[in-house]
Amino acid sequence: MTLALLHTSPVHVRVFDALRDAGHPGLALRHLVHEDLLARARESGPEAVAGEIGALLAGAVADGARAVLCTCSTIGAVAEAESATLGVPVLRVDRPMASAAAAQDRVVVLAAIAGTLAPTLALLAEEAGDRPVDVRTVVVDGAWARFEAGDRDGYLDLVAAAADAVSDADAIVLAQASMADAVTRTGTRIPMLSSPGPGLAAAAAAAR
Repeated sequence: MTLALLHTSPVHVRVFDALRDAGHPGLALRHLVHEDLLARARESGPEAVAGEIGALLAGAVADGARAVLCTCSTIGAVAEAESATLGVPVLRVDRPMASAAAAQDRVVVLAAIAGTLAPTLALLAEEAGDRPVDVRTVVVDGAWARFEAGDRDGYLDLVAAAADAVSDADAIVLAQASMADAVTRTGTRIPMLSSPGPGLAAAAAAAR
């Protein structure tokens, strides 16, 4: 049973390997790391890389993947749209998180880059349907520069500080998978929702 994961950063490999080891023994992961996809999606829009994503996922399926999980929120919708063509489930890592957030009345979305906000907000609206949800957004100043510089601790500390500054919310959404470990660095009592754990669980079920 093989699950392919499409990443736009190599930092996600160990995160998802650890989650697999802890909760999904027997699940084989095939990591596809393509950092350039995010850069080009930010510059020209996610649709600009749709053809390349389709080819990458088709190759993974040809190599035996039973399902695919896209761990990048920016290109998640484009990847998810390939499911009908490929004939296997293609999931975006943030959908289970968005479903949980859409059940709340007041949500704050934290993102390290502004380009993540539009696809995340669209997903929240899709999951909420006709249910009204008050959604506010915060781009964490300086966080992405820390991430790109390889300063993981500095990155997570900025995200955690931004979460601690949130008030009047029922949930805080960490829009990018790379933010997940900030949960352990905060003092907020507001529930924080991250995508890697729930996303991998959904993808593992799909692969089965």
